[in-house]
Amino acid sequence: MTAALPFSASHLMELHINTLFCSDSDGRLRCVNEASDPPAPLFYMGRTLHKNLWRFRYDLPATTIEKLDELCQSEPLAVDLASPPQNEAAIKAVLDEHRALPAQKEYRGPAYWIPDGNPVPAHAVIISEANAELVQDTFPWILPLTQDQEAGPVAAAIDQDRAVSVCFCSRRPLQATEAGLETLPAFRGKGHATAAVALWAEAVRRQGTMPMYSTSWDNLASQAVARKLRMVLYGGDWSIA
Repeated sequence: MTAALPFSASHLMELHINTLFCSDSDGRLRCVNEASDPPAPLFYMGRTLHKNLWRFRYDLPATTIEKLDELCQSEPLAVDLASPPQNEAAIKAVLDEHRALPAQKEYRGPAYWIPDGNPVPAHAVIISEANAELVQDTFPWILPLTQDQEAGPVAAAIDQDRAVSVCFCSRRPLQATEAGLETLPAFRGKGHATAAVALWAEAVRRQGTMPMYSTSWDNLASQAVARKLRMVLYGGDWSIA
């Protein structure tokens, strides 16, 4: 049975955008909501079956924003979120006018809400300073997150006394946060990623934050994790950097 969304899809998309990015008072994207404040994409559209939402980076010229906004206003609602937006080519052309080089970094993918009630396998644990040795050999880059209380929980699936999959907050936790997930290649497709995400989502929810999950449309393995954890698809991301 599919769980009911806690809010409307458009409200969840608003939360999603505010979790992904830091914006100014005009709603312009300033940076990605990560500790190092990396640059935001030039353009972002969040699509649901009932409403489209879009944002532009703060440093785009007013004429460019005007053209993009007109195209976004005319973008029809999606019937299939996996299908490209109707105005995709026109929006890219406007952005190409702005840039010296037309090279684009584009991302499209599904966005999910993670419901509660998923069972957590016994081999999934929360990583802290007390058991940091579990990630020392396999995911040493995640150790600083385990020492930062504001970074949110880090969960791991353990095999033979070492972490083989880790799930963490890929965005600084606010009202919601996004799952970041990495699994050792030799241990993929064996349920370890599902275990790590299940525990991470439970830990995030205990802290009063909504756990969310997004991936790309071509990442079928990641979408399989979403299915196993009964995640509810509410929208789709589209960004151009």
